[in-house]
Amino acid sequence: MGALSDAKKAYRLLTRALASRKAVQRVRRRLAERDPHPAGHYRVAVYFADGDVNMYQMRQWYRPLLELSKRWPVVVLSRAATGADKLLDEDGPPVAFVPTVRDLERFVATQDIRIVLYVNQNTRNFQMFRYGRRWHVFINHGESDKMYMTTNQYKAYDYALVAGQAARGRLARTLWDYDIDRRTIEIGRPQADHYSGALPYTADDRTVVLYAPTWEGDRPSAHYGSIASHGESLAAAVLASRTHRLIYRPHPRSGVVDPEYGAAHRRILAAISAANSADPGAQHVYDDGPELGWQLAAADVAVVDISAMVYDRLAVGKPLMITRPADERAEVDTSGYLSDCEWLDADAAADILAHVERVRADEAAIARLRMWVQHYFGDTTPGAATAKFHAAIERLMSEWDEWQAREIGDVRGDEDDDDDEADEEV
Repeated sequence: MGALSDAKKAYRLLTRALASRKAVQRVRRRLAERDPHPAGHYRVAVYFADGDVNMYQMRQWYRPLLELSKRWPVVVLSRAATGADKLLDEDGPPVAFVPTVRDLERFVATQDIRIVLYVNQNTRNFQMFRYGRRWHVFINHGESDKMYMTTNQYKAYDYALVAGQAARGRLARTLWDYDIDRRTIEIGRPQADHYSGALPYTADDRTVVLYAPTWEGDRPSAHYGSIASHGESLAAAVLASRTHRLIYRPHPRSGVVDPEYGAAHRRILAAISAANSADPGAQHVYDDGPELGWQLAAADVAVVDISAMVYDRLAVGKPLMITRPADERAEVDTSGYLSDCEWLDADAAADILAHVERVRADEAAIARLRMWVQHYFGDTTPGAATAKFHAAIERLMSEWDEWQAREIGDVRGDEDDDDDEADEEV
């Protein structure tokens, strides 16, 4: 049995190695067909060391970065071939494929990169931290109250761009000796200014319910996923209604750890297909596309797990419910919005239609929602967050200029001292 297991592992490793090699060759061939990157052109880099499985972390930044690049040219430093391949497929910033440290060094040496942005905490970020004389800035890939949002890794960056007061308070409560006022800059949710995507159905008078669960998590403290506990009952209730429409948008990693979680996901897909076959006018949606925005804006009520999707929806300011984790070991930060949110327990998932109507009509719940939107994101007037994002980058560019001028002044001062010493010797 052990020999068979070892053989399977070896086969999987070999398969991955071959796929990676093919991806590297494909990316290099595609880049060779494009114009080379102009020397000294880029001022901002986004460092992305992940493969295609985590592309959702980059996609939500495409449009804010495109807008930023009108002022400060932006490039993505992509370390993984599958990630670079996807970036080249999609409408994102220019891509520099730098799989090795030597490749990274060569590219950085040809550019004038002053700010490096990071969307996640990949351990390979450490390889980029070696470069001084530029700001390393964590921008994250969402806002949430998960424990990920208070990791001590924040201290590795010069600055962190955060959504609002909720994020700063969360960090202040958790991190020792971290200068919140100096090292965090509030920018709201600039992605909300660029929600995109066309409706994949014809709008009508059906009540639209967005169910956007996260994946199952890789440890008990992060078991936030609800597909196996809430999902099937919830989906069945919405699909059975002739006055509701379901948009099902699961996390792309759903089922990668727990096979039963993946099986529950597939049963929901089958149920959606069967419901649409029985009633084509229902137009229920399974959404696994790269666009994020139309779902959040179109849904009358959203049901989400503890994840960044809570706060993506919160930024829209429309009713939502949060699934309560079925695993009691899951860590839940109830000091923020989750202390005052609309919870959905697993045993109540089958009654989702009644809960949907309740939260839509509850004026007190709507008022609480508005208060929390302000706490997490500040001014959500269209364009306000984009202006804050651009102002943050302008500030860091100005600070870069100040440090550069200081360094030049120090060098000149040293040269003057050397001249004085030479005069004394003469």
